[in-house]
Amino acid sequence: MASEYAIAISGMVFLSVFLFIYGVDRILGSRTHTVESRLDRYARRVVTETEETNATTTRRGTGRRLNFGASKELTTDLGRADIKLTPSEFVGLNIVSVLACGLIGFLVGRSSLLLALGGLIVGFYLPRLYLNLMISRRLDAFNNQLGDTLILLANSLRSGYSLLQSMETVSRELPPPMSVEFGRVVREIGLGLSIEEALQHMLDRVRSDDLDLVVTAINIQHEVGGNLSEILDTISHTIRERVRIKGQIKAMTATQRLSGNVVALLPIALGIFMYIFNPTYLQKMWEEACGIMMLIFGMVTITSGYFAIRRITAIEV
Repeated sequence: MASEYAIAISGMVFLSVFLFIYGVDRILGSRTHTVESRLDRYARRVVTETEETNATTTRRGTGRRLNFGASKELTTDLGRADIKLTPSEFVGLNIVSVLACGLIGFLVGRSSLLLALGGLIVGFYLPRLYLNLMISRRLDAFNNQLGDTLILLANSLRSGYSLLQSMETVSRELPPPMSVEFGRVVREIGLGLSIEEALQHMLDRVRSDDLDLVVTAINIQHEVGGNLSEILDTISHTIRERVRIKGQIKAMTATQRLSGNVVALLPIALGIFMYIFNPTYLQKMWEEACGIMMLIFGMVTITSGYFAIRRITAIEV
């Protein structure tokens, strides 16, 4: 029992120090280059070699900040999820989540340091899981609106609008996230970027295979010419059929996906419930080598079964 408390305390101390340093680094880093970050909200700038050299020299000269290499990726992910937070605010929220979940685990486990350590780990990954969930939902909403968007673009082109005027119409008439993304494209073009560059930036923000097909078709049409409205109609029909088939597959595999979630979560929830109300019943599971082996084997089989079910139900269209 003493070794258990020592391991738990060491893990909590290490995680707390790491999160403190990580949060301070992100908060300090987000306060630099404010003008550049505001410009990058509307258009990406081409960083010259002199600017990159000066930035590198400045970072090396300070020597006080730790570079974890995740600030740019975090900013991109927050933009994809359309979460109105800066990286420093997200990191601060992550630290609050870690402390809150650790405290909840400590109180629920009746001063158990193992549950507190488990709460710290859960709190560390919980905001990131929420961020990935919001990115996935926004991407699904974007793909579902893309077929109607192409129809609106094609009809606008037939009525005599230019491509830029058609995209501006999309930004006014359609709901988010489509209107938000095309609004950014229109603003970037107004700031001096070409249509190809603005569309490529939207493709970088929205990782959609269907959008990649649309952007490629528009770029080819600009190079070789052709009737863009007919091309968009053809792509729109393909995308709408794909969305329809994906919806049917999702409805047909709903029971299997729900079964996988229940199979994976039920043993964990039952174990936590039994430990809260009768701690001595499961105490020998981690006091003896046989019990530890059973726990490891159970976690491996549950995880393997969960991912096997997810793999079976993930049908590509």
